[in-house]
Amino acid sequence: MSQALSGIRVIDMTHNQAGPACTQMLAFLGADIIKLEEPKGGDVARQNMRDQDSDSLFFLLLNANKRSLTLNLKTEEGKALFKQVIAKSDVLVENFGPGALDRLGLGYEVLREINPRLIYATIKGFGTYGPYSGFKSFEPIAQAMGGAMSVTGFPENPPTYTFPAIGDSGTGMHMAIGILAALQQRHATGRGQHVEVSMQDAVVNLIRVSLRDHQRLGHPMPRSGNQLGHTVPGTTYPCAPGGPNDYVYIFAQPQMWRAFLGVLGQPELADDPRFKTPEARWENRAALDGIVEAWTRQRSKHEVMQAMGDAGVPCGACLDTGEVLADPHLRERDMIVDVEYPARGTYQTVGCPIKLSDSPAEVARPPLLGEHTEALLASLCGVGEADVRQLRKNGVI
Repeated sequence: MSQALSGIRVIDMTHNQAGPACTQMLAFLGADIIKLEEPKGGDVARQNMRDQDSDSLFFLLLNANKRSLTLNLKTEEGKALFKQVIAKSDVLVENFGPGALDRLGLGYEVLREINPRLIYATIKGFGTYGPYSGFKSFEPIAQAMGGAMSVTGFPENPPTYTFPAIGDSGTGMHMAIGILAALQQRHATGRGQHVEVSMQDAVVNLIRVSLRDHQRLGHPMPRSGNQLGHTVPGTTYPCAPGGPNDYVYIFAQPQMWRAFLGVLGQPELADDPRFKTPEARWENRAALDGIVEAWTRQRSKHEVMQAMGDAGVPCGACLDTGEVLADPHLRERDMIVDVEYPARGTYQTVGCPIKLSDSPAEVARPPLLGEHTEALLASLCGVGEADVRQLRKNGVI
């Protein structure tokens, strides 16, 4: 079956997380992703927290559905082959440190002369211009500089780093959107362009509600723990048997108040003056949260979620990582899938969250380092077997 991005060739010159998250999403949607790596070691993520004699799980969870081509771009032969590959490609994605490709003589202005239709996608910590453009970044730096840490956590604690990778994978998703937009525009203009997403910019985009509230209220937003706005109930509540992740999040909007009380078995609270209006419930939230907690502590988080869900009240069990991997709903939706990888065997990975009715995504194992080098050089550069042997001898591949 033809995929949504069939026929689009992407040269993936990224490492770690932000870039690979972007290109893996494009791969799920059907693009041909050629992961270009150094012959010795490849993507540094292959070694990141290795737990056995195989590429790391960090690498495997970000590089499904790709092919691996090794080229030493510090050699003239490697650069020449790279330019041949670029001439036959649609997109290049890179997340090197500031100026790295320019120093190799492979910046946007050079490559656009080789392929005017090329979409040159750049991910940087702070972008290629602006006062911070020369600075490097990682996930916590992006969260700090994007304002996310200042509004995360409890008010009595320091600004808090959130483990979901809004700076890395969040930037990757923004870049995937930018690449798709540039491909669409190329249909009209016939030209490629330079697409840029910075990690700081992506995080700022994701905390826009806090920026709204700063302007609305006139002061920096405080950390509010798990409380969402002034809705009560609108936080986490402990459940049986009392383990570290035995919690649910309940968010009962005003129109759900009576349905919520029905689940609690306390419909009479609708007439209690302490709780009769949203404003009253907020003023008396300690008392109301105590009532809710007394009820949830007698039930498991899944029992609470089922009861609330059946009544139309938004509620979610706080799943730990093991529960996510085993969750039957995620399994049925192919969001948690099993993959076989050489030297490791079976591991679990995340599938494609975008569900297309005409071209459902499939998850293929990530490539071994340089696994497709010979085939790609033959098809894209016309390199024969004898030349491949010489290139290996010269340290080019």
